[in-house]
Amino acid sequence: QVQLVESGGGLVQAGGSLRLSCAASGPTFRTYAVGWFRQAPGQEREFVATINYSGTNTYYADSVSGRFTISRDNAKATVDLQMNSLKPEDTAVYSCAAGLAPRRDYRLYDYWGQGTQVTVSA
Repeated sequence: QVQLVESGGGLVQAGGSLRLSCAASGPTFRTYAVGWFRQAPGQEREFVATINYSGTNTYYADSVSGRFTISRDNAKATVDLQMNSLKPEDTAVYSCAAGLAPRRDYRLYDYWGQGTQVTVSA
């Protein structure tokens, strides 16, 4: 099994930056793709970014492309999400998830962290 814990969320002004980290445990972590998803109150869970097991392939939602960067360090068993030029509409609970492939559909991921709150004020 894979256990995931997110950190790095907080309150930031529009235009600011945050770096989220997803710390993983378990011997099979290196074989998993990891995705970041977010969910605002009353809204569906939304794909943000994903990365394959080796870090050679990344995919982003159009809404964050050019502003967010996903990366992983398998030696440290972490996946980060660097968020720049934040907008109020980025406000959500951000969760990381591990799955078989770097897909955009949250239903295709098997393990989830608890999530971390990101709030962007205008």
